[in-house]
Amino acid sequence: MSAFKSSRRHFLKKTVLAVSTVMAFSSGAYVSSAYALGAPEKEELKFGFIKLTDMAPLAIAAENGYFEDEGLYVQLEAQANWKVLLDRVIDGQLDGAHMLAGQPIAATMGYGTKANIITPISMDLNGNAITVSNKTWAAMKPYVKMDGDKPVHPISASALKPVVQSYKDAGKSFKMGMVFPVSTHNYELRYWLAAGGLNPGFYAPDRGNTAGTLEADVLLSVTPPPQMPATMEAGTIEGYCVGEPWNQQAVFKGIGVPVISDNSIQKNNPEKVFGLREDFYEKYPNTTIRVVKAMIRAAYWLDAENNKNRPAAVKILSKSNYVGADYKVIANSMTGTFEYEKGDQRSEPDFNVFFRYNATYPYYSDAIWYMTQMRRWGQISEQKTDSWYKDMAKKVYRPDIYKQAVNELIADGKFKETDFPGVSESDGFRGVQNDFMDGVPYDGTKPNAYIDSMTIGLKGSTKL
Repeated sequence: MSAFKSSRRHFLKKTVLAVSTVMAFSSGAYVSSAYALGAPEKEELKFGFIKLTDMAPLAIAAENGYFEDEGLYVQLEAQANWKVLLDRVIDGQLDGAHMLAGQPIAATMGYGTKANIITPISMDLNGNAITVSNKTWAAMKPYVKMDGDKPVHPISASALKPVVQSYKDAGKSFKMGMVFPVSTHNYELRYWLAAGGLNPGFYAPDRGNTAGTLEADVLLSVTPPPQMPATMEAGTIEGYCVGEPWNQQAVFKGIGVPVISDNSIQKNNPEKVFGLREDFYEKYPNTTIRVVKAMIRAAYWLDAENNKNRPAAVKILSKSNYVGADYKVIANSMTGTFEYEKGDQRSEPDFNVFFRYNATYPYYSDAIWYMTQMRRWGQISEQKTDSWYKDMAKKVYRPDIYKQAVNELIADGKFKETDFPGVSESDGFRGVQNDFMDGVPYDGTKPNAYIDSMTIGLKGSTKL
């Protein structure tokens, strides 16, 4: 380490300590919080991410100096795929990571590698889409409702159903890609297919079947996000569900057409989270809270004043050490628009949401929704009680840590309590949500009733 870096680091550490002490004495409403938060126990950190635009809060926290403001020196490192990322967090090579929302839940449950992973902050809402190949789109289009020469959105998977049937009649399998078995993309793609009358298949882990293709009309398989367009172009899959910029990449390359964004499957659905080991938080609580503080500031900056900072964010994300895609490809979704068929660019101001709508708050009901989908498709192989779902959610999602970070930011004078509407009194549940494409209401306090309301999927005590 250079003498300059060492000196700067020492100076910033002293500054963090001094500010903490001043705030403890000057902010009466937050005295207990300010006293509790001392200097970071661990300053040098390494966080992992996958090359997707929704890793943006990490990049912005680093580039805008928010981590350094907290006395943290963070190295961000791209990972090959979601499994490698999770394994490296579990074995301690990474201190934390940009994660699929289902990963901390599945790890804590023991679906796959068993480890206690927690989520103190949600990273974004929305941000995904489902794209099909040009060949599949041409076959779907006669079944899609049109307004003049443009398709009416959102497009139902019912338009895909006759295409899938034609494959069956020819003795062929219709294949699509998603990024990981416990990814939002897997559950969103399955939700869309099932809402259109297509069975995406079941998992049967007790029988050794982890492919998720039992009784499937459409065969789903895992492909890392950056490889999705090339895999579809090669004809290995006929479509996929992925985050940006890999749907817009298909449009730019002229190889596919996005048919629905996940904001149309469920309005403002939770997407990625920041995950770290529970024992990391127990050993380094101040460090963890300071990480969350920096990420909240980054999320706020990304959404500030109707996304005015998005062009600057896209410039950062287009760097090779972050997402590394062309500026125009990333900007197509990050700056409030989204292109479906080539030339059919539509306004989508909420395609990526990082702070609005309490996007950073880790709601228990979000965790429970993911678990209902795990049960619906057999990853949770047997019926569980409603209390089991709630208890598991509380093990993984940690609004208590989040609220400490919020209190510190308010005490620091960087935010007002009104910037976090309803957070201080929230019990971790959103209330009944009626914003799914099929109109089925979701109440996070009644997971079994929700599971049983689905037309396609496991119900009650059914076990494969």
